[in-house]
Amino acid sequence: MDKLKFALAGCGRIAERHAEHIARSGILTAVCDIDYHKAQRLAEKYGARAWSTLDELLQNEKDIDVMSVCTPNGNHAEHSIKALRRGIHVLCEKPMAISVFDCGEMIKEAERANRRLFIVKQNRYNPPVRAVKELIDNKILGTIQSVQLNCFWNRNSEYYSSSDWKGTIKLDGGTLYTQFSHFIDLLYWFFGDVKSVQAMTRNYMHGGIIEFEDSGVAILEFFSGVIGTINFNVNSYSRNMEGSLTVFAESGTVKIGGQYLNELEYQDIKDYLIPDLPAGNPANSYGQYTGSMSNHDKVYENVVEVLNNSGIIAANGFEGLKTVEIIEKIYSSAKRNN
Repeated sequence: MDKLKFALAGCGRIAERHAEHIARSGILTAVCDIDYHKAQRLAEKYGARAWSTLDELLQNEKDIDVMSVCTPNGNHAEHSIKALRRGIHVLCEKPMAISVFDCGEMIKEAERANRRLFIVKQNRYNPPVRAVKELIDNKILGTIQSVQLNCFWNRNSEYYSSSDWKGTIKLDGGTLYTQFSHFIDLLYWFFGDVKSVQAMTRNYMHGGIIEFEDSGVAILEFFSGVIGTINFNVNSYSRNMEGSLTVFAESGTVKIGGQYLNELEYQDIKDYLIPDLPAGNPANSYGQYTGSMSNHDKVYENVVEVLNNSGIIAANGFEGLKTVEIIEKIYSSAKRNN
């Protein structure tokens, strides 16, 4: 079977990771970025053609199977919809968009075009995350009572000043969108829809640098009856500290920890022991800081499996919307107090 032909919209840091895995899974035919030099560098490395805008790419490239959207958060909806209208499948980086409305428009466009809309949710592939998901799905923990999510990272002023979009409401959206949407996704994946939220946010360390919070707390009630808390900030001194999720249930307690939900830190489960887990992939490295686990290889394996072999999509547009919906509820409750 012929390899899938990919194009990349946006040639920033995460696009490098995408290009690497596209080269293994298919063929990178074209890239675009408003900074044309970035597009040129990436294109030369992978033998692709470079364009300065997505419109130019779509007008001139006639043989694309999948568009990987790696542009700023606030552009995800517009760029995904443009590709879908050209009959191109879309793989969109997290967050899917920064409003539920935009997510809905993306889903509707994918349906109209009869094309697939994949959302990057790479933390779902972390070995301890998959192990706990199996516990929940197989009812081994019994009734889930509560969950505690902690997201304690470091993002200093240089992180934001080095970008013309990070830290802005219009293109970044907020700390929960850019830093922690993968963590919020797991709450939905594990426990389902959120019924109600009470939240507060503050900006303690980034006044005049970013347009939103650097810290927040939230109390969540799920329709399933689970209650939960989220504590998040990007003010951990000098480096990332923790990304953890602890589940309290009728028949056990389990904690996924480490900096990126990459370690099984605690388990006490009735008549059950999670066996030794394989080591996960390393975290994405961006020079001065690191991000979530690098499981983009598995994301692209799923894209190929779905499009070539009628596989099951790992993270679809509806699930991407649900993550954004929870974040919107948190920010709505908090009223963006800075």
